[in-house]
Amino acid sequence: FFLFFPMPVNSARIEADYRSTAQGVQLTREEVAKHNTPESSWIIINNYVYDITDFAELHPGGEQIIRQYAGQDATETFYDLHRHKVLDKYHPRLCIGKLSNETPVEISHTENGKLSDVPYSEPTFWRDGWTSPYYTESHRQFRKDLRQWFHENIREECLELVRSEAYPSLELNQKVGRAGLYAARLGPGPHMKGRNILGVPGEKFDQFHELITHEEFARVCGDPAVQDGLGSGLVIGLPPVLLFGSDELKQRVGRECFDGDKRICLAISEPFAGSDVANIKATATKTPDGKHYIVSGLKKWITNGTFCDYFVTAVRTGGKGIGGISLLLIERSEGLETKHIATSYGKSGGTAYVVMENVKVP
Repeated sequence: FFLFFPMPVNSARIEADYRSTAQGVQLTREEVAKHNTPESSWIIINNYVYDITDFAELHPGGEQIIRQYAGQDATETFYDLHRHKVLDKYHPRLCIGKLSNETPVEISHTENGKLSDVPYSEPTFWRDGWTSPYYTESHRQFRKDLRQWFHENIREECLELVRSEAYPSLELNQKVGRAGLYAARLGPGPHMKGRNILGVPGEKFDQFHELITHEEFARVCGDPAVQDGLGSGLVIGLPPVLLFGSDELKQRVGRECFDGDKRICLAISEPFAGSDVANIKATATKTPDGKHYIVSGLKKWITNGTFCDYFVTAVRTGGKGIGGISLLLIERSEGLETKHIATSYGKSGGTAYVVMENVKVP
């Protein structure tokens, strides 16, 4: 039942989900008590009944700690260890009904998109009356505005991605990009000139604004795979282009990726060379006319690679060792194929196995 990041809650929508999930299924405590074995494990939380038979093995806190409550009311223990928000993710898939003639306790929620007043739910220095030597009023207002923007514009889509384990759509990517938030994820720099990120001029956007951007991305996504799916490839893949690419590439690729029209990733690891980068085997050989490279090789565990348009790729253009390695910007084209790699943290990050066979690169 653990979530890695706190998430705001739309209590009206969740309550509607709860009603629809449990609609027509009324259970008694006696019926629940019969399901107290590893083959059939039900628990009660706030008068709703959850089938955790299969989920128990995946429980981040361990199987035994949750399995011991099979057939019982685990409400008190659950709320000792979790926020109510955790059920936002798991209720639709695990709830099988509710107790008959019993009414769940109404849970109060922080207003959506707002900073919480619950003790320790936010860093102390974000509260009124407290200060920090690092964060200014600009940072405080930026967090409020960013959290509200996330809540109003992409939160529902992110929650649906958590449930469906789908890839983030191009439309969602464009929505984030055109709000300037992919540029914000790279922090201050020349790419921020002339931008305005939710009221913060690009020239005044600093590392603490960037930090807030990453924190609020994590908060609204609420799932590592979804968070990775929204720009993690860009964060590590676009800087080499902006730092070392030609002026034409910086302008064209930078604009496409920052606006969310195209997606980019960093392709370094291979099946036989993960952290051992010096021994990568993918090769790039110049054509006789010197106008192109012909690239062949494999890349593995490439975040966002499943749906990316650009691959910043480490290839061997010289001899053995690190000195023989170059970076090429490879556009998805004939000879380059990607296959999804199933990972324990979810599908939305688009982790890929990349196959390159005689890919022609200018």
